[in-house]
Amino acid sequence: MSYSVSEILAHVDHTLLSPAATRTEILAICEDALKYRTASVCIPASYVHDAAEYLAGRVAVCTVIGFPNGYSTTEAKCFEAKDAIARGADEIDMVINIGWLKDGRDAELCSEIAAVKAACGEKILKVIIETCLLTEEEKIRMCGIVTKAGADFIKTSTGFSTGGATFADVELMVKNVGPGVRVKAAGGISSLADAEQMLSLGADRLGTSRIVKAVKAMK
Repeated sequence: MSYSVSEILAHVDHTLLSPAATRTEILAICEDALKYRTASVCIPASYVHDAAEYLAGRVAVCTVIGFPNGYSTTEAKCFEAKDAIARGADEIDMVINIGWLKDGRDAELCSEIAAVKAACGEKILKVIIETCLLTEEEKIRMCGIVTKAGADFIKTSTGFSTGGATFADVELMVKNVGPGVRVKAAGGISSLADAEQMLSLGADRLGTSRIVKAVKAMK
């Protein structure tokens, strides 16, 4: 299946999560998101209010919690989610406790995701599992856990670890999530060809800072 440039952009969470990101840079990607009609901007929580005020509902505002390592307490993650939503966030991307997964503490992982989802209310929750640190068996387990917990998306990567999204991981996750759970591919998506392939494999969102840049370069 082929996708137009505008169709690809409509699936992009236009991302800037650099620790050195400035307000000016955040508002610039907001302007890009408006111009290129991306699905959202994905930005640090400290800039959510600025972005929400600037975008005024025209583009969704996404932020990250428990980021990038995932080992904050459940209570801290729930507070972060509620705080971000109060400041204007429409979507929350949370990082799982990877150590819990490797310890076999699946029930606790499920409870944590469900608690954060409850904190999000009607807002979208995406669950980052950091695929580059997991075995195939762990990835499949997480598909089941995310489904059972009631999250809206499972997401491949933070983009801050040893690797990002791969075609194989997207294919695996699409195959193993339950009904109603969508897949977000993030990290290392650098070209329109990559983006199109991710969508063809079943990804519904693409977390990337590079696709808008690639489209600009075409002008």
